[in-house]
Amino acid sequence: MYRNTAGRNAARASVRQVAASGGKWRQVSKNNVYYILVEPKEGGNIGASARAIKNMGFRNLVLVRPCGHLTDEAYRFAHGAADVLHGCAVYNNFNDALGDKAIVIGVSRRFGNKRGLRLPVAEGAKYVLGMAALNKVAIVFGREDNGLLNEEISSCGMLLYIPADEAQPSLNLAQAVMVTAYEIARLYNKDDKDDNRLGVSHELVCGDSLELLYERIHRLLPLMGYGFRGSEDLAGGILRNIRRLVGRAGLTQWELNMLYGFCARAEEKIKGEL
Repeated sequence: MYRNTAGRNAARASVRQVAASGGKWRQVSKNNVYYILVEPKEGGNIGASARAIKNMGFRNLVLVRPCGHLTDEAYRFAHGAADVLHGCAVYNNFNDALGDKAIVIGVSRRFGNKRGLRLPVAEGAKYVLGMAALNKVAIVFGREDNGLLNEEISSCGMLLYIPADEAQPSLNLAQAVMVTAYEIARLYNKDDKDDNRLGVSHELVCGDSLELLYERIHRLLPLMGYGFRGSEDLAGGILRNIRRLVGRAGLTQWELNMLYGFCARAEEKIKGEL
């Protein structure tokens, strides 16, 4: 998809102005939350997801390689939210969908030692509330049949799960979107006298810039002696955890430049000693 850099910068300027005024920050923050569905196979789920996020006051629906989203079934399930369905962004590549997002959060019911930090969705909603005040936040949902792939999960700073009964722990895709959107909206709608709960007070760099940093670190790690130990990929594990750390906390431009400088200096030092 074509990236409108000027439009993105204008949007960020608008966010800063509203945040500084201490006024309508709730809606500005909601506009920074993006619900991403990866390879949804059923038009009904796509339409119902559009309806769910609009019910909760959100508007940003993003689809990655959908099987078809502007179908009669999708519009039927979107009832009252055809504008969200028609205006959704569609990508052929997962990483492209994350390109302008500063924070990426996955939704998955699956546990595993390599899946990083996992929080119940009600706890994760607090995190979204703080981060979305000044930054774009992606909330990623996997396929109806097998969820998110490991490589997609590696792009997520944290995972949220919806507590469900062990006898039937798997929710329908649109139901999962609704529950997640509800938990986030519930915090926005709280009657709080302090209308300046902006959480993060700085703007973070987006996914495109972070991918360049990860590539730089990927080249550096073998030079530092990190390779395979038996069948264990040490470099891959380190990079995976760095992705999660940055994906969870984000980086400012100054911090990104500092890490670039560190990588460059480390490469110079190592190559000079070879």
